Amino acid sequence: MPPTPALESVETISTGWINKYHLRYTLPDGRPYTYEGVSRKGPERYEAALEALGSTGAPDPDAVCIVPLLPDGSVLLEREFRYPLNSWCVSLPAGLIDAGESLEEAVARELSEETGYRLRDDIAPAVRPLPQPGFSSTGLTEENVQVVFAQVEAAGEARPDSAELIEPFTVARADLRAFLDANQLPIGTRCQLILELLAL
Repeated sequence: MPPTPALESVETISTGWINKYHLRYTLPDGRPYTYEGVSRKGPERYEAALEALGSTGAPDPDAVCIVPLLPDGSVLLEREFRYPLNSWCVSLPAGLIDAGESLEEAVARELSEETGYRLRDDIAPAVRPLPQPGFSSTGLTEENVQVVFAQVEAAGEARPDSAELIEPFTVARADLRAFLDANQLPIGTRCQLILELLAL
């Protein structure tokens, strides 16, 4: 590995749902360097996360992204209004993992809340996570997301939060290529790449 910049301090610039920080580094050649970062974590948790990433690189996941597969092979997707884009978007069910919640508990909760679907109990395991969490935007935040493939079935009505505008829908795997080619809504990179792979 090449020489690593040394993180000297983390300065809190603003707080809220998203917190902004100045990260003060010393570059390998000795020059000081300041970088802006954002996190949903408060200052203590953010600094601890940066320290852990700098030493082990293996984070606990902050959120989960679910690739729900139905018994007939269809994929369960969502049209969700995303306020930062001021637009409806195509997405996979996803959400933050609550404190003390296991990965499977978070998957089951988010599926139920956002789509009304549940994990199948006739398949073990119903949840298959990728080997490690992936990062949302490595140039902006340390937030990481555990992608899981889940075997699901319909169970009832969705119960999203009052400000979450979500419309679940399914696409047959054989129709994914045509769906992606025709889609005009914004789509997150993670969702786009997974659907492109499933469409092969």
